[in-house]
This record gives sequence, structure tokens and C-alpha cells, in this order.
Amino acid sequence: MQRRTFVKGIAATAFMGVASTNIEAKPTRKDINNSNILTGNEFFLDIDYTTVNITGKTAVATTINGQIAGPTLVWQEGETVTLHVTNHLKKSSSIHWHGIILPPSMDGVPGISFNGIPPGKTFTYRFKVKQHGTYWYHSHSGYQEQTGMYGAIVIKPKKREPFRYDKDYVVLLSDWSDEKPTTIYRKLKQSSDYYNFSQRTVGDFFSEVKQKGFGKAFDDRKMWNSMRMSDRDLSDVTGYTYTYLMNGNNPATQFKALFKKGEKIRLRFINGAAMSFFDVRIPGLKMTVVAADGNHIKPVSIDEFRIGVAETYDVIVQPKSAKAYAIFAQSIERSGYALGSLTPSSSLMAKAPKMDKPQALTMVDMGMDMNMKKSHNGNAMKSGGGMKMPNKKSMKKMKFAAMEAQKYPITKLPMARGVQSTMMAMSPKYRLDDPGVGLRNNGRKVLTYADLKNRYSTRHDKKPDREIVLHLTGNMERYMWSINGIKYADAKPLQFHYGERLRITFINDTMMNHPMHLHGMWSDLETGDDNHLVRKHTIIVQPGSKISYRVTVDAKGAWAYHCHLLYHMTGMFRKVVVA
Repeated sequence: MQRRTFVKGIAATAFMGVASTNIEAKPTRKDINNSNILTGNEFFLDIDYTTVNITGKTAVATTINGQIAGPTLVWQEGETVTLHVTNHLKKSSSIHWHGIILPPSMDGVPGISFNGIPPGKTFTYRFKVKQHGTYWYHSHSGYQEQTGMYGAIVIKPKKREPFRYDKDYVVLLSDWSDEKPTTIYRKLKQSSDYYNFSQRTVGDFFSEVKQKGFGKAFDDRKMWNSMRMSDRDLSDVTGYTYTYLMNGNNPATQFKALFKKGEKIRLRFINGAAMSFFDVRIPGLKMTVVAADGNHIKPVSIDEFRIGVAETYDVIVQPKSAKAYAIFAQSIERSGYALGSLTPSSSLMAKAPKMDKPQALTMVDMGMDMNMKKSHNGNAMKSGGGMKMPNKKSMKKMKFAAMEAQKYPITKLPMARGVQSTMMAMSPKYRLDDPGVGLRNNGRKVLTYADLKNRYSTRHDKKPDREIVLHLTGNMERYMWSINGIKYADAKPLQFHYGERLRITFINDTMMNHPMHLHGMWSDLETGDDNHLVRKHTIIVQPGSKISYRVTVDAKGAWAYHCHLLYHMTGMFRKVVVA
């Protein structure tokens, strides 16, 4: 496995450039026409087949303007943009502007907001840009996103931002396979663990016997086996078939972001992968997170963050030495990584640090209620024992308890238990301060959702009028995904009422992270502080957990609502109708 990852990592890409253009640089006429960055308010995008060589073998990609990733589009808040998209494929296509607030007819979801772009035709998107920040775009047709159809969006703000920086780079993470997506999906349907090469061994069991004793180790194995689950099931598709890319570059060719010592560098991280979560760090540098999903947050100093599929985070770093720093993004299951260099010279490249060892899922990730459990810094949490002054950790627990206690009228929705839903979290909890499997107790400061606070007050935001509860459900043996045990093809649309304030609570009955994306409206995430609800477009629901957020229903029409893992989307999807 490591040998295969290494071989794929050193293979050269045949057609991709360094793509290190600084967004803040004042463009010359030549720069305006640069294939990597397009600026202005009118754009011409061509969807076509392109032969690429990413792994040492040639393959056919689906590209925008002939490149992976597609061009970075730079817009200005307040302007109207016009995008002429021409489809040169032999099948229908589309582009969805992820996280952009726009009319439903411009959202780009075939079968919901428009009919798609037929072969040989041009569709013109036109809408006013009502926001600023870091976003991205991708195909919403079939598996085209997996084969290269994605790119970054940078929206310049009207007002001066509340932080300073000298240079500005996009860091777009993605996953590539020489296999056809239909082949990947067929293999997953045949065996959901086809790409999982980190399965348990007899040696693992004997190690657990030494640690826990034979009885406890045996009982744990018996429980997992009876539920037909694996505690190593972290990703459906892994580095066995994926090569992980950074701005279209593999770990050998490396994306390079240039700096001068002492400069403040803004890095706009986007996860444009089809199926991969990444854990991102820059060894030797602290990162200050200043924006999440395009929206400013109160700055948070961290060493590492997990970025789920479709999320974006903006960070600022300040290199103190004139050396190359590794921009390191390892996949959640540790089967490979994307790599770039923050460097003072394009000829100087950083070496990748050693990947962390994968961690197994725990009872917490199964949604089990443990009488005695450990906090994430390793200290036991007990109740009782006399009165104590609350510390930060106990204050967080109190906030999460307050979230549990919030009661709003619940709209009951159809729920099915059967072949579509073979897993159930018995006692799901809010775990916003949990960095997640693979990041617990690693000695680094890891960003969690509990750290995210809106930079601006939400104290006077309207309280929810009602609540809906959605269970994320699945059958791993048969690789089936659904919401409330009902796949999309059999589900009625969700009805949202125009003008209402809605609370949505997700309960994840599965053992996997799910990035849930609501089109057309913002999701105001509850993190325990109602005065600073953080505004996002994609929310990660951890295994066996629950999470809540609020939506101001301010956009009439039909919208998509789905898990952003590409091979989950067929079933874990709903149409939302706002009237």
C-alpha cells in the first residue's frame, strides 16, 4: 500500500502548470487571460474531454477549459456576473455554484432547478453576487465531478476585511482515479470495503487482549461483528485507487505558494474531492483561521484542521524563516496525501512529514452512551464529587446540554427501518468539541466546530418556528444510503415555508462522516453560543452523533439537499420545495 502510494506520488502530470498565481497581484493584460485565474464579470467556460497523465498512465478527464482544476474565477461582491458554459461532451452536463446565494434557475442542478446543458449547447448563467469569500463550483451531473469538473471561486468584498495579508493563494484539494467512476461504484456495491486495506488482523486482536484483557477484547469484537460493522471503516474509497491533488498537482509536481520571510500569507483551502476528507497542517507554522465557508469568523489559532468534502477554510500564516514549509493534507484513513510547498523559491520544495497512523472508530463513534468516558485531552469526566468552579470544558458541556434542552415544535417526517437502514445510533450526542477519529489526543491544537464563532453578533436573530429531525441512514453491506431510511427515488420533497426560521437536527445512524449541503440558503450552525452562530453552507455530521443548525427560509423555489460524498448522493438526497 505504501509502495503504491509512493509510486503514484512521483508520477509526473503531463499538462498541468504550477498554478501558484497570487490572487492579490495586480494583473497585467497577460495575467487576465491566464488559464488558471479569470477575473471580471463575464466568463466563457468550455466543458470537454481532455487526455491527462496524473499517475504515469493516460486517462480521459472531464475538464473546464481543458484543465484540472478548472480556472479560478474571481468575482466582485455587488456586481452581476455572466457565465457562458458550453458543453462539448457527448452527454448532458451542468455547473453548480457551491455556496452561492442565487435564483433557483441559476443553481445548476439537473432535474431540480434546470434541465441541464445538452451536448453541443451553451447555457448562460447570470446573477448578482451578494456575498464575498472563498467558494467553488463543480458539475452536478452524474460522476463528472470525480473526473475533473471543479474549480475555485474567490469573491472580493465591498468593504475592507478585518484582517491583513500580503499574498493570497487558493489551495484546492481533490481526489483522482484512473478508474472510471462507474467502475468504482460497481466495486463498492459488490463489496463496500473493496478499497479498505486497513482491515483488522489477528495481531490487532492480541494487542487488544494485552491492553484490555481477553474478556473485554472478545466482547468488543463480538459486538462489532454482530452489527456487521468495521471499526476501520473510515473512507469508502482510498489511496488504493486515488491520487490526492493540490491545485491539480500530485505530490511530486507540488503546488507552490511563494512568500518572502515575514509576509502574511492567506491560504484559501477548498475540499473539492469526490469522497475524501483531509487533515491539513503546515509543520512548523501556526495557522489562524479567519473564515469558514466564505464567512468571517473570530480568528482561531490552530496547528491542524479537518476539512470535509465541499467545505472551505481561509487561514493566515506568517513564515518566520526563508525555507520551504510543507502544506500537508493527509486523507482521513491515512492511505495517502496531497502535498504543496509554501516556499521562498519555486526551485525549493518541502518534504512530506510522516503520515499519522490511522485510528480505529470507538464506541463514541457508534453513538453509544458510556457511563465513564474520557475527554479528548485524556482526562476522565465524572459527575458528582462536590461543588467546583466551572472550567472551559465544563462550560462547553453546559452549552451542549442547553442545546439538547431547546424545544421547538417538531414536524414529524416519514421514517423507515429495513433494508435501507441497518444501523442506528442508540444515544447520539452533540460532539462539536470532538476533533474526530484520527485527530484525538495527537498533541496538536486541532480545530473543532466548537471553536467557530461568527465575527458578528447573531443575538437578535429570529428563534426557530419549528424543527425537523433527519436521520442519516445506510446499509454498508449492500452499500445503500438514505435519509430516514428512505432513498431519494422513493422520498417526497421536504416542504419549507417561505419566511420561517427552521431548526434542522441531523442524527447520524451510520459509522461515517457525512457532509450535508443545503442549496440556496445559509445554515447557521449551533455551537453552544447563540450570540455567534457560525454561518456555513456545508455541515459535517460525525459518526453516531447529532448536530443542529438554523435556516432562514428566504428563497422560494426548488432546491437540492444532500450528502456531498459523490457515491452516497444517489440515495442520501432530498428535494426541498420552498413556497
